[in-house]
Amino acid sequence: MSKIPDFNDRGLLPPGDYEVTFGELRNSILVHGPNPQNPGTWDARWRLKLIDNCEILVNQLRRTGITEIFLNGSFVEEKDHPNDIDGYFECDFSAFVSGQIQRELNKIDEHKVWTWDRNSRRAYRGYVKKQLPMWHIYRVELYPHYGNPSGLTDKHGNPMTFPAAFRCKRSSGTPKGIVKIVSE
Repeated sequence: MSKIPDFNDRGLLPPGDYEVTFGELRNSILVHGPNPQNPGTWDARWRLKLIDNCEILVNQLRRTGITEIFLNGSFVEEKDHPNDIDGYFECDFSAFVSGQIQRELNKIDEHKVWTWDRNSRRAYRGYVKKQLPMWHIYRVELYPHYGNPSGLTDKHGNPMTFPAAFRCKRSSGTPKGIVKIVSE
């Protein structure tokens, strides 16, 4: 039995935090779709590729001592072919601001993709928003959370932190579930 429930009638995970390992994630509705016997256009192969890429980045975070890692975005919605995986990780404010986290992660990653500098964003064909280097290599964007605003606002225009922003659908504010990655 999967720890991740079926999508609700809006095509979202029901509100809640779903703690799963990568193995459990690979065997969930998020990969195999709402109707595995008749997948139609559900792109399980692409979803598995996104998980493989995400696991590389999560393992790098874990090697630096970061363990609170959450995934969301269109990947956790009933969407045949999500663009990517979005997520955030909890980290220490001083370790982030000093650049320590970024330096440690870039020592590990062969592509040196760990940056959140808006000047590092590059265009990608067909996309309005410029993407971070990690997106261009992995199609995953993981953001640091240390109590900082996410850059997103609620329906009243108030700044939201990553935990709040990632637990609702950006376009409507509808609450939705999130995946927390735990160790095997």
